[in-house]
Amino acid sequence: MAPTRRDILATGAAATAVAAAPQVFAQNAAGGKFFEKGPVRIRYEDAGSGPALLCIAGGGLNSALTSLHSGPFDPMKEFSREFHCVGADLRNAIPGQSTGPLDVNRPWDSHTDDQLALMDHIGANKFMVIGFCIGGPFIWNLLKRAPDRVVAAVLAQPVGFRPEMPTVLQDGSLMGWGPDLVKRRSDITMDMVRQYVDNMYTKRADFVFTVDRDFVRNCQTPVLIMPDDIPAHPYKVAMEAAMLAPKSEVSMYPWKDPKERIPIAVRQVHSFLRAHQPVTA
Repeated sequence: MAPTRRDILATGAAATAVAAAPQVFAQNAAGGKFFEKGPVRIRYEDAGSGPALLCIAGGGLNSALTSLHSGPFDPMKEFSREFHCVGADLRNAIPGQSTGPLDVNRPWDSHTDDQLALMDHIGANKFMVIGFCIGGPFIWNLLKRAPDRVVAAVLAQPVGFRPEMPTVLQDGSLMGWGPDLVKRRSDITMDMVRQYVDNMYTKRADFVFTVDRDFVRNCQTPVLIMPDDIPAHPYKVAMEAAMLAPKSEVSMYPWKDPKERIPIAVRQVHSFLRAHQPVTA
C-alpha cells in the first residue's frame, strides 16, 4: 500500500489567484528567476532558445521545479537544445518558492492566469506545452482559455476523475498539501483549503475536471497523450480523451516501465513538438 499512498499524496492539487497589476521582475541569487504580478510571486526557470515550450511539473498542488527535474524525464533537459523551455513552481507548492493568495472560487483558473502571465513575461505569444500529472487538466484549461496561443500539447500521465475512487485527489490535497500550507500562512485556514479543493474536484467530479467531453471532441489543437494507470492517473480517462480529440496521438503504454522505454517515448514527444511548433516563437 505504501507506493499507492505516495502516488495518492503526490497528486493532491490546489490553486490560488492572480491580481491584475503591473509586473515586476527580479533575479534569484541562486539562479532561479521571479516575476511578480500584484500579490503573486512566481519562481521560474528557462533554458534554450527557439519556439517556446511551457513545462508543467507533476505532483499535484506540490508541483514544483524539483519534480519537473526528477520526473520520468526532464523536459527542460531533453528539449532545451531546440526549444525555449520554461517551467515554474506552482503557486503555494510546498517544495517551491512561488507564493500568492488562495483563490477559493477559481482553483483552476488562478493557476492558468499564472501560466499565461509567465508566457507573456518571456515574450511568447504562441507556445507549446508539456504537462505531467496535474498538468493534464491545466493543459485542457489553457486550450480553453487561450486556443489561439497554444499550438500543441503533450499530456503525460494526466490526472482524471476515477468514479470508483472519487475522492482520491481531494484526499491527497487535504493530507499532503493543505496542512503544511496552513502552517506557513496565517492568512489561510483549513476551511479555506477544504473549500478550495471541493471547488477544484468535487464540484467538477467528471472526466478531466477543467473541460467537458464536447470541448475535447471539438478541440482542433494537436495533442499527444501519454497514459498512466495509478489511482490518480486513470488510463480509461486518458484514452477516452485521446479517442475524442480529433487531432490526438497516443504514446506506447506503458511508456515508463521498464525504464528502457522512456527514451523511445521522449523521441516521440520530440518528433511531435517538431512537427507542430509555431512558425514564430
